[in-house]
Amino acid sequence: MRSPQNTATTLARSWFVRGRLVGATAIALAASMAIQNAMFVGVDAPTYGDPIEEVLAWHAQNRVVVAIAVGQEALHLPLLLLFVTGLHGLVGRRGGAGADWSRLAVAAGATFSAVMAFYAVLWDGVVLSAGELTEPSPVLQLAWHMHAAAFAWSLPALGTTFIGAALATHAIRLTPPWQRLLGVAGGGLLLAAGAANLAIADGSALVFVGVSGLAAWLVWLLATGVRLVRS
Repeated sequence: MRSPQNTATTLARSWFVRGRLVGATAIALAASMAIQNAMFVGVDAPTYGDPIEEVLAWHAQNRVVVAIAVGQEALHLPLLLLFVTGLHGLVGRRGGAGADWSRLAVAAGATFSAVMAFYAVLWDGVVLSAGELTEPSPVLQLAWHMHAAAFAWSLPALGTTFIGAALATHAIRLTPPWQRLLGVAGGGLLLAAGAANLAIADGSALVFVGVSGLAAWLVWLLATGVRLVRS
């Protein structure tokens, strides 16, 4: 019969291994999302408010950039789901404190992944259509508008994921208070931007509110990942 001490040691070792895996996933997700956004710096990508003629011309000339970005979305989906489900497992092993918040993060993360899959599919449609057209068509314009709307709707889903994960990790004393504040503030910015989803899909500068929340999410992911790997 195993002694309570041996059982406790085994559980601690299991939590440690699982924690390192979840931490590595968080770091990989943060790095990939940062690289994806950095690819569009200096390439004069069109905004959602630009004329459809500019959208057509840019996508016809930058198919490779879009292909890489869409490929990364396919990578982000499993990384995010692995992170939030792994985090939920860690919270459960630490006695269940924050379990409701981690469940919220899992549900919101799944919703975010579904919306981003729709976003990526529409972006594929835009770039494929742009390669065959000499002038904009109603179908291209519809695909671009729906792509913009999917992005705008992804913001509140990510904000909810962010808040749930930040409060869950703080509840089990995995992260310091500043990360909880970062999570609530950054997630709040994403939720606020999501409330203006129609304006953002139409090209409003309010998108930068969501971008600020996204930056906070990347910082939080990296800090949490490093803490889990080293804990």
